[in-house]
Amino acid sequence: MGGVNKSMAKWKQWPGGNNPPSSGGGQSENEKFSYGFSSLRGKRASMEDFHDAKISKVGEQVIGLFGVFDGHGGSRAAEYVKKHLFDNLLKHPKFIDDTKLAIAEAYKQTDQDYLRAENGNQRDAGSTASTAVLVGERLLVANVGDSRAVICRDGTAVPLSSDHKPNRTDERQRIEDAGGVVMWVGTWRVGGVLAVSRAFGDRLLKRYVVAEPEIQEDTIKEGVDFLVLASDGLWDVVTNDEAVSMVGPVPDPQDAAKMLTEEAYRRGSADNITCVIVRFNHGN
Repeated sequence: MGGVNKSMAKWKQWPGGNNPPSSGGGQSENEKFSYGFSSLRGKRASMEDFHDAKISKVGEQVIGLFGVFDGHGGSRAAEYVKKHLFDNLLKHPKFIDDTKLAIAEAYKQTDQDYLRAENGNQRDAGSTASTAVLVGERLLVANVGDSRAVICRDGTAVPLSSDHKPNRTDERQRIEDAGGVVMWVGTWRVGGVLAVSRAFGDRLLKRYVVAEPEIQEDTIKEGVDFLVLASDGLWDVVTNDEAVSMVGPVPDPQDAAKMLTEEAYRRGSADNITCVIVRFNHGN
């Protein structure tokens, strides 16, 4: 709807055998921004990462919608969030007037709808979400879990999200106030089970593991060059500063996203790896 999508491509030089990353990208009709994505199963037996990248229009306003969704306990929750979150957001009556409210309520609605849909399922599943919504020059980043958003401003990496880990002081306090416990089981986990403190789904831990996003807003002006959204399969082995340094010299966001997923694999990431890059064009 306003975006020109490139065809899906496989990276021919991929060193990891028969499991190369899938990638693609596009550009807004007004040429204000372009995006690229790359997603890789990596060393995991199954793929639980999903992503979304689309360009839409609300009235005359061009909208960019980008997200990375990292599932746990299976792929069901992440796939559901990919299919429904942005649709729920675009349908929200306050999307343009109060975008922050619309995002928070779309997250809540999507979580509630997923839990209802999963009511009879014996297996619990959940998903993180790191999303970026571009409305004109406004960039709103929402985060649940440990996927992460980082922008490059004046050549410097600036995080626009803070990982929801159970041992984060405020998160631990919130969980304990609700009657839960945070335990060390090889890593810090809610109830000794879950290594993130906020997520979609996770019905059995829902009292403690909420899907309420933290939302940060920024303005895309001169000096803000690009945004990196990625699952923890990247951030486990690549720092914010390293990601920004590697992406900076690569003008095509699809090439940059592929480069990051390959580098994370080379560094030994044991997880699925998914990356979305949005590059801003200040010349138009």
